[in-house]
Order: sequence, then C-alpha cells, then structure tokens
Amino acid sequence: MTTPFAPRLVAACIATLCAGAGFSAHAETGKLLLTGGVSSIDGAAGGGLTPWAVIGSNATEGETGGTAFVTTARTKDYGLNIVGASVGINDRYELSIAQQDLKTGVTGTGLGLPGLHLKQTILGAKIRVAGDAVLDADTLMPQVAVGVEYKTLGSTGLDGTLRALGAKREGVDVYVSATKLFLGQSLLVNGTLRATKANQNGLLGYGATLGGGSNNSYSLQPEFSVAYLISKNVAVGAEYRFMRNKLETAGRAAGLGNGLRSEDWKDVFIAWAPNKNVSVTLAYVDLGVIVPATTASRKQTGYCLSAQVAF
Repeated sequence: MTTPFAPRLVAACIATLCAGAGFSAHAETGKLLLTGGVSSIDGAAGGGLTPWAVIGSNATEGETGGTAFVTTARTKDYGLNIVGASVGINDRYELSIAQQDLKTGVTGTGLGLPGLHLKQTILGAKIRVAGDAVLDADTLMPQVAVGVEYKTLGSTGLDGTLRALGAKREGVDVYVSATKLFLGQSLLVNGTLRATKANQNGLLGYGATLGGGSNNSYSLQPEFSVAYLISKNVAVGAEYRFMRNKLETAGRAAGLGNGLRSEDWKDVFIAWAPNKNVSVTLAYVDLGVIVPATTASRKQTGYCLSAQVAF
C-alpha cells in the first residue's frame, strides 16, 4: 500500500500506491503533480496505508476531477485485492469508495471455513480545513483535513465468531491529517490521527464486548508517512500505521490466548510515474501477525503492487 509519497498496502496492503511526475511539474489544470496524493487502501487520497490532508485527482480550485485505482497485496498467508475511486471537488472536498477482498487461503481451514473471503466496503468523505500544501510550502503551515470513513463488512461464515466476540460488522473511523510539503528538499511528510474501533482495519469487525467493555471503545491510533523524490518521476518512501490490539483481550476471554493479536502495519516503497495521469508503485509490506492462531504466529510480510489513473 503505497503512494507516490507513501507506500501503500497496505494494505493496503495499504494501499494504494501510485505516484506522479516531479514536484515541480504541473498538470494541465495547473495543480502541482503528486500534490493530490494517491489512493490509500481505504480509498482516500494520501499514502498507501494512510490518508493525507490532500484532495485527490488533478483538479484544482474551481474544478472537479477523479481517480480510479486497483491494488493487490500478497503476504505469507493472505491475499488482498482492492478497487476503488474518488472524486475531488474544488480542491477542498473529496468523496471516495473502496472495495476490499481479503483471501484467507489455507488459514480459513483452521477456522473450518476453507476458501473464506472477507469483503469490506468503505465510503469516505474528506474536507480540507486549513493550509495549502503548495502555497504554504515556504512556511511551517501544513495542509490540514478532517475525514470520515464508514465501513461495512460483508456477511460470511465468520459472522457467528464475530457475534461471540461481541464485534460488529460495521463501524465509523474519524481522522485528522496534516501534510507538509518541502518543495526545495523534494520531501513530503504526513501525520494522521485516527479514532477507530476497527480490528485489523475492519476486516475482523469493529470493537468487541467479550472480556471487558473497554474493548468496545474508540481508540486513537497515529499514522505516519514520509516520501523523497529521487528523480523527476521516481519516489521512495515509507509508512507506519499503528493498529489497535483490543481484539486480543476478547480472544483470551474466548480461550484463544493471543490468537487474535494484531500488530502495527508498515511498508517501504518505490513509485514510478510515466506521466501525470498514470502511476505504479511496488512496496514491501510488513503487517505483523494477523490471526496468529491460524498462522503459527508467522509475520505477514510480502509485497504490494498498485496502479492509479487520475484526471
């Protein structure tokens, strides 16, 4: 999950992953390339694993633009495919949608559900509330945006397990992102703070009442991205996304020990943009353990490949 300025999954791996041309190049609309970010694994513009404060597409003030992306990620035991799209309006508002499909492979057999697919739909909205990544590049002021993501997990044979744990199949994440672009240094940094109940980004439901009420409460999770442009159309970078681990407590109460433990997600990437409309990113991802009860606690490392078109 990376992006032109942040790896993607991750997700998005995380994520999607894509890049544009150089920081100093302009799209036909007049918007600096890459300043619209790329599609994250949840569909919002930003990095592969995490949203940024930027508004997606090549459109600038007074214009409307769009993006479409496809991402595939493979780890030791899982596969994740994501498709999605977004609309950017007036360089201030963004609406997005993403469909995630997690293939559990042989691990589903351990749950009595061979060939299990976990499918999640994410609807997102974002508004830029302060700053401008380009116009404020010579100041310390970052671009700031607030976003919300409504997530729904499709019904599967795992429904009974989630109910037993007290986890729901839908949830809402709220986040604030600050993105700072240093044009002279060809550097972009982003910080996001997310309020969430999601377990493994929602692929294992939201919250959990088994083992204590605090497992069902919102928690604040930070996310970070950094990217460096090494040539006109090639960027390298990394992301780190903290993940809540409250489902492990519910798992212990159910007699699973640490079998539902989760760990932080991270990746490093290289992104190539042949032109301002198309970008491709390859990332190495490390998603920690995912349902270690069925994977012998193997770390879920692997790759993520993403492509995006923007106009």
